Amino acid sequence: MSGKVSTKSSSPPAKRKPAAPPLNSHHPAPKRKQDRRILQTRDALGDAMVALMQEQPFESITVQHVLDRAGIGRSTFYSHYRDKDDLFFSDVDDFWEKASSSLWRLDENSNRVAPVRELLSHVADVRDFYNALVASGRVHDVMELGEGHFARSIEQRLGQLNRAGVSAPRAVNPKPAAPASTDISRKVLAQALAGALFSLLRWWIVHGKPLPPEQMDTLYHQLVWTGAAIQPSLAATRRKG
Repeated sequence: MSGKVSTKSSSPPAKRKPAAPPLNSHHPAPKRKQDRRILQTRDALGDAMVALMQEQPFESITVQHVLDRAGIGRSTFYSHYRDKDDLFFSDVDDFWEKASSSLWRLDENSNRVAPVRELLSHVADVRDFYNALVASGRVHDVMELGEGHFARSIEQRLGQLNRAGVSAPRAVNPKPAAPASTDISRKVLAQALAGALFSLLRWWIVHGKPLPPEQMDTLYHQLVWTGAAIQPSLAATRRKG
């Protein structure tokens, strides 16, 4: 699962010492501005890890296996990562950052708050890697990291839509928020919408992807903007009872 954002710079790669790992954390070390050669190195290492995970259990993969597959030297590896776990979660973090932010980065002309169709299409395309994630016992950490990225991106997207004159979803926020509480209300709403998205993603995977990504995108945004369409029929059922 890779997805890196390319940048260009004329400066040489900046060397840095491996950061001390945070206690009890799977999150990657803080990122620094990277030039094209650094990104190419990180891409090669990340791609090697993804390929190896589909061939053997994660626990049996060593740093040397990754170096041999990527054609990268050991000193270069340790100038970027602490260990194979840091490589793995850094690569996942890069993917989620790019995947979650595409709508507001591209300023898409729609009322979509998240790229649901694109996310589900990608998950369908990397089925073997997803199975490897499950087998490695890291799928929960990966999903948690992704949900955090999507919450932040949805928050930015809601702000973008608000500046374009689109009101907040009525089903969740029926009354205008007071000026002092707008920011925190948007954060709460974005977190709820990200949670709903990842709940749908898990359901979709577990149930064998019963609907195409395009339809899931439509259903998700119907929920975001108008609430569940089944509410009137439920009310009618109660009246009949």
